[in-house]
Amino acid sequence: MAPILPPASIGILGGGQLGRMTALAARSLGYRVGVLDPDADCAARPVADRVVVARFDDVEGARALARESDVVTIEIEQIAPAALEAALEYVPVRPGADLLRVVQHRGRQKQWLADHGFPVGPYAHLDSAESLTVASRTIGPALFVKACEGGYDGRSQIRFDGSDARSAWTSLGGRPAVGEQAIDLALELSVMVARRASGEIAVYPPAVNHHEHQILAWSTLPGDVDPRVARDARDLARAIAEQLELEGLLAVEMFLARDGRLLVNELAPRPHNSYHASELACPTSQFEQLVRAVCDLPLGAPEPTRPAAIVNLLGDLWLGGRKPDFAAALAVPGTRLFLYGKHGARAGRKMGHLAAVGDSAADALTRVQRAAALL
Repeated sequence: MAPILPPASIGILGGGQLGRMTALAARSLGYRVGVLDPDADCAARPVADRVVVARFDDVEGARALARESDVVTIEIEQIAPAALEAALEYVPVRPGADLLRVVQHRGRQKQWLADHGFPVGPYAHLDSAESLTVASRTIGPALFVKACEGGYDGRSQIRFDGSDARSAWTSLGGRPAVGEQAIDLALELSVMVARRASGEIAVYPPAVNHHEHQILAWSTLPGDVDPRVARDARDLARAIAEQLELEGLLAVEMFLARDGRLLVNELAPRPHNSYHASELACPTSQFEQLVRAVCDLPLGAPEPTRPAAIVNLLGDLWLGGRKPDFAAALAVPGTRLFLYGKHGARAGRKMGHLAAVGDSAADALTRVQRAAALL
């Protein structure tokens, strides 16, 4: 198939920070960009050529975006498959609706991984408080309970310790959920895979991630992990992407258990917070790689040329009328600031990130954390 070349137009379903940074990468390559988002003032609006204001399940909105595009991609999983299929009436959609159906429902995702022989921790499908009690007895007692649909950054999930299942179930809205055994973790990592329509694959080295209150706090790339673990993680992510017949990006979140098991946590078929450091560390950022993949261009080099780290900047920094001291943070050598242009800071909302390079992952992390402490 022929590549989609500039000055073609790329349509992005979703106009959040990931759409914004993808749009910036696309524009630097000479592409035009359209986005669809329910918010007319979304983060991607200032860098897009056009914005279709529509819900993520709006079939006509998806058609309107596709009619003015040469290819359509996504920056968020919560897109109705029917909207993807509507866009497909006009242009290629990468990734497609079949992949999205698998990953956007946690129960189906876990089942798909298990059915295809990929390693996951013990889990149970839940549909009631009673099923939660049974799961706690059989694979618990401690569980992470996650609603099958909706939620990210810790939303729509709780830790359950085996007591008061009814209250726990009610707190999730009584929705179908997955109960996952709480694993004794050595660390959390992720691997980003890019695959273009013609089949070429590029796999980034693992990023090591640290979460606080179930939101990513910091990440290093490449992560400081045992070479065998890094190799196994990359092989695992590649195999999943190939099995899904991915077109675009796939972030594979993993757990390394203290007993040495490497387990798949979740899949995200889009740019990922843990690979923001690729803009400093790698010849090809995750955002440029997405543009290359969906336009069926040769993929760029994923291997880092030097370590980098990021720290997320949450809305908490702005609460109470505070004004973060960005000048002080940027005085730390090797540090860069990325703000997403969002309006309305609130606790836990990702407003931007700091990134820094260093001689090692630990050095980069020390620098960026020092910069963040000055805010």
